[in-house]
Amino acid sequence: MRKPHRIRVLDSDRHRNGICGAPFDVVLFLDADDENTRKVAIIFDEPHHCAVLDIGKLSQGMIDFGVNSYRGDVFEPAIRAHILPYSTERE
Repeated sequence: MRKPHRIRVLDSDRHRNGICGAPFDVVLFLDADDENTRKVAIIFDEPHHCAVLDIGKLSQGMIDFGVNSYRGDVFEPAIRAHILPYSTERE
C-alpha cells in the first residue's frame, strides 16, 4: 500500500442507495498531495470498496481509467477516519 494522501474534508453525506442497495458515503475533499485538487470519494461500508475521482476532470466529462482514476487504498484510511464519527446510519 502506498503512503496515505493528506486530505481536507469539505463535506460528506450518507446515502442509503434505495431500499435494497448497499448504503455508501460520499465525501468531497481537497487532496493536499495533488495541488489541493477537489476530489470526490464514494465509499461503501465494506473495507476496500472506495472510488476516488477528480471533480475538475469529471466536469469536463473525463471518466476514463488512467485519466481520472485514483487508488482508493491511499485515500480510504483518512476518509473512513472522517466518516465513522459522523455517520448516524451505520448498521
